Amino acid sequence: MTFSISLTDQSSLLALARNTIAEGCDTSHVPQVDLNELPDSLHIQCATFVTLQKSDELRGCIGSLKAQRTLAEDVVHNAYASAFQDSRFYPVKKEELPELRIEISVLSPMQAMDVNSEEELLKTIRPDIDGLLIQNNYHSATFLPQVWEQLPNPVEFLLHLKQKAGLQSHEWPEDMVCFRYQCFKFCV
Repeated sequence: MTFSISLTDQSSLLALARNTIAEGCDTSHVPQVDLNELPDSLHIQCATFVTLQKSDELRGCIGSLKAQRTLAEDVVHNAYASAFQDSRFYPVKKEELPELRIEISVLSPMQAMDVNSEEELLKTIRPDIDGLLIQNNYHSATFLPQVWEQLPNPVEFLLHLKQKAGLQSHEWPEDMVCFRYQCFKFCV
């Protein structure tokens, strides 16, 4: 990814995410973002993911694949969703807040991949660099580039992504399309 986010903005976004989760524990609502109180650098439109971990285990992960909101608003929306709306987990409780590790990933725009088969995709994907979105009319799933840390083998990476999309290991639908993206990530 060709851009970065200043340390000051990283700190602001991480604080915004933590405050969003804390307020959500009290109010059960997504807080409103007052963009006038934030630097212009957080007003750019970006897609983000917010990943929560507790004791080195995933505790929630929700994000946007397309830039639809300002960077600050997207982080607030996804921090709240990760903490309270990830269907894989029960909602975060206030007493968990000190134990939560928050990671924010800012995504580059999606790049369509000109591949017509699983074999072509495996030759094209760049481990440790690319996040991957696969989709057709009935199935869709993505893995952030960070998933390469757990699944460093491209064949295994794609197999798990297909399972996440609800596809069988041998399936490759004719209407499958693939997109790559990169992330700028930071955490506290």
